[in-house]
Amino acid sequence: MRILLSNKFYYRRGGDCIYTLNLEQLLKAHGHETAVFAMQYPDNLPTPWSKYFPSEIRFSPGPGMIEAFLRPFGTHEVKRKFNALLDDFRPDVVHLNNIHSQLSPVIAELAHKRGIRVVWTIHDLKLLCPRYDCMRNGKTLCEECFADKHKVLEYKCMKNSKAASFLAYREAVKWNRQRLEACTDLFVCPSRFMEGKMAKGGFDGHKLVTLCNFIDVEKCKKENYTEKGDYYCFLGRLSNEKGIHTLIKAANQLPYKLKIIGGGPMEEEMKKLANPNVEFLGFRQWDEIKEIAGRARFSVIPSEWYENNPLSVIEAQCIGTPVLGARIGGIPELIEEGTSGMCFESKNVEDLKDKIQAMFATDFDYEGIARAAQKRYDSETYYRRIVELYK
Repeated sequence: MRILLSNKFYYRRGGDCIYTLNLEQLLKAHGHETAVFAMQYPDNLPTPWSKYFPSEIRFSPGPGMIEAFLRPFGTHEVKRKFNALLDDFRPDVVHLNNIHSQLSPVIAELAHKRGIRVVWTIHDLKLLCPRYDCMRNGKTLCEECFADKHKVLEYKCMKNSKAASFLAYREAVKWNRQRLEACTDLFVCPSRFMEGKMAKGGFDGHKLVTLCNFIDVEKCKKENYTEKGDYYCFLGRLSNEKGIHTLIKAANQLPYKLKIIGGGPMEEEMKKLANPNVEFLGFRQWDEIKEIAGRARFSVIPSEWYENNPLSVIEAQCIGTPVLGARIGGIPELIEEGTSGMCFESKNVEDLKDKIQAMFATDFDYEGIARAAQKRYDSETYYRRIVELYK
């Protein structure tokens, strides 16, 4: 089978990029021919398909600003280069990922017009919310745009800017649900939560399917899953929607050691707020993450926004580390209460504090968690299902 994968970036930038790269390797390992369509970007991995990539755009003052503002609606350059790729590669399937703004859904229409099957994995809420995340001004959960996209203008949700919000509104109006459904054969939702939100936004249930993400479980395997230190950990971006402020407030009230892996805009603020029992380790590579998180008694995912199918939960469980997760988005679907972790009420400091204590008091079967997770998120299981959806 010939499969064309598309994502706005082609390097390990975020969950959508990691998924695209992993899927490309998985499909190649099974003998399929693959091609890639992304935007030109300095950090992109080398690929022979880069000659088809449209130019890089930046939504900031300077040369190319006009192209940047027109790109979300489908520019001539994107159409020309994508059509050239379709001509040369002749795919059986076009598998879309995060394509809005830098590429635009025009590529779905171009593929559909040629009779090519279009499958679209939904990594975030962009098809429902012009902001991607259902966070009004980045602070309050909001679903009003599901029914009325004009709300993004009313609340100035994009950077608190009328201009940016107007651009997002026009993009949402052009690429409305009816138009997206008409050119997409199947929307793949990595969580039941996401499928439910897509249905709530009016998308045809017959075009929605839930398929949990996969990872390379081989990188998670260890000789010993039971060697644990006397600490718990957080792995992720230090930003408001990730719940880092709530976590620090809870951690400050407890005697346990907390190790924080990652950086972000709230790093310095959180360092000033945190007590000495909180250690900030900064950005780390996978081998270091595997060692630190793998020896943690448990990992905390204190998110305060609609997480879809977070790899941080999946990876933690695959290295034998139970997860204490906020009861929000798709997180609870990944946690078996009392067996692979626990859940707490998002934003609730007291509940989080109580559950941290409960996690330390619980004897988990760390090896059992690892084995079960590695089986659940194995790439071969995913491969068999995604190929069925391609056909």
